Amino acid sequence: MRNIKLTIEYDGTGYAGWQVQKNALTIQEVLEKGIENLINHDVSLTGSSRTDAGVHAKGMVANFKTTSNIPAENFPAAINGKLPNDIVILKAEDVGMEFHSRFDSLGKVYSYTILNRRYPPGLYRNYVAHVPIKLNVEGMKKACNFFIGTHDFSTFKSTGSSAKTSIRTIKSLYIENSGEIIKIYIEADGFLYNMVRIISGTLIEVGIGKIRYNDIPDIIDSKDRKRAGKTAPANGLCLECVRY
Repeated sequence: MRNIKLTIEYDGTGYAGWQVQKNALTIQEVLEKGIENLINHDVSLTGSSRTDAGVHAKGMVANFKTTSNIPAENFPAAINGKLPNDIVILKAEDVGMEFHSRFDSLGKVYSYTILNRRYPPGLYRNYVAHVPIKLNVEGMKKACNFFIGTHDFSTFKSTGSSAKTSIRTIKSLYIENSGEIIKIYIEADGFLYNMVRIISGTLIEVGIGKIRYNDIPDIIDSKDRKRAGKTAPANGLCLECVRY
């Protein structure tokens, strides 16, 4: 028996998220079927993150157990031949049998991309959130600093979260902007349900002027979801990489 670690890139537009669901097409389901078609036995694919419907990934990590003797370096090309073109295996490697892509993760990096202009995108509409109001990027950058560190992020989670604790450590949160594109990068040891999208929505409201950047500490301490911004649309979110 072997344990194979995969690094995966995908466009989440046509899927109901990562995790297998009864009545919807998901990334995990498509990957499992593709792998099973190749190695001729059932697999259970463990993902490092449960991305939502419409969310993308450049560096999702997953692992599965197999009795196949296919060399690890041959798995990407072989599996990709069984997959649609919006899901791609970038890398495969043998790892110890104890490796678990989710529980062994030390943190994740996400990006959130905003198109800040009057008119919506004709191109790339599945990969950016459109904000037609001119954003105060400097104010958004100042707000970022207040999120960094270890906090109870109850304010920034949606209902339905099964997490045992809302305490997380944000290691970095910063913004890069070039012309009409504003990109938020966030790294943490873990994230609550919709946490990145709610933080992004809050930063957008800081940029619009609905929330003052120096009110962020009070909003965090309030543990009141109503104090934060709206949940930003899924299509702007991308899982950049997983740390181990």
